[in-house]
Amino acid sequence: MSRTEMYLELRAALRELCAQFPTEYWRDLDQRRAYPEDFVAALTSAGYLGALIPRTYGGLGMSLSEASVIVEEINRSGGNAGPYHAQMYTMGTILRHGSDAQKQAYLPAIARGELRLQAFGVTEPDAGTDTASITTIAIRAGDRYHINGRKIYISRVQHSDLLLLLARTKPPAPGSRPTAGLSMFLVDLRAAIGHGLTVTPINVMINNETNALLFENVEVPAENLIGEEGQGFRYLLDGLNAERILIAAECIGDGRWFIERATARARERVVFGRPIGQNQGVQFPIALAHAHIEAADLMRFRAAALFDGGEPCGAEANMSKLLAADASWEAANVAMQTFGGYGLTVDYDIERKFRETRLYQVAPISTNLVLAYLAEHELGLPRSY
Repeated sequence: MSRTEMYLELRAALRELCAQFPTEYWRDLDQRRAYPEDFVAALTSAGYLGALIPRTYGGLGMSLSEASVIVEEINRSGGNAGPYHAQMYTMGTILRHGSDAQKQAYLPAIARGELRLQAFGVTEPDAGTDTASITTIAIRAGDRYHINGRKIYISRVQHSDLLLLLARTKPPAPGSRPTAGLSMFLVDLRAAIGHGLTVTPINVMINNETNALLFENVEVPAENLIGEEGQGFRYLLDGLNAERILIAAECIGDGRWFIERATARARERVVFGRPIGQNQGVQFPIALAHAHIEAADLMRFRAAALFDGGEPCGAEANMSKLLAADASWEAANVAMQTFGGYGLTVDYDIERKFRETRLYQVAPISTNLVLAYLAEHELGLPRSY
């Protein structure tokens, strides 16, 4: 049985759900820069918001391979899984490193949709992806931590109840790694906003609610520390592989959407008395983009299988994100070129998806940093940063 056949039932269910939200729905949201409340509610009702939460906590208990199919199909339908995907993997930090009390308090409520954990606070204005250089600090005083600092490009804060936050609790000891002393916290946004936490929206080129955060003596109960103090960077890395694989799946969904649209357009559009798809200059780029998407898909499932099996998969997760992001961007350009001037017209949705898939060249990690990781850890070349 092929990997596609294994997920036919899941794909069919997702396509049926996504059909209720046609491209006109996403186009309208994009123009208004609005959050897809109805779509997220439908996902919640179907249980998909808790796809990776074990059944013992009320979730679907799916594998990462299955979860990746969910986000792939959302993007392949012409939608955008961005407002949804973070909830899939951010809860993994609680699941793998939280206390029993935290798991019982949060995971069932997240699975039911009563709580949203869709915001993740790591990036800072002066640190970027140099996580060891973050300056947001959390100082313990009695049974509470006092948090001060700034975060930037933090998505979905206005539509989340909880924020997963990485902050420094101690400076790194001499001779230790620079990431030592970082800790992970769960911040109740409902209590923090207006009580030391200021949220400032940032306008970006896609419909992805993005913000700058300012923490000014925000108090967080000590019981909201996840795991051990000083181990936050390790917990962060533990969740990044899942994030990379899910993003790869979204890119594959985007790529297939572009290829399907470009192929249909190439068949239908007649210029000089013949369909443009009869010209090799049009059909070859589409065929090449298709081949690259299919190759990236293989790496996505290889990485997901390793993750699901509890095997090391850092290289595969990074390669799956790299290959899928490049392939989807290639497919986006092919679709834009096939549509010509019509590709720039809002009503065809090419320009919207074009903007959306461009994001993955730089986020959640840039292509260059993936290459630097592979050069050092897979090829044994000297560290370049």
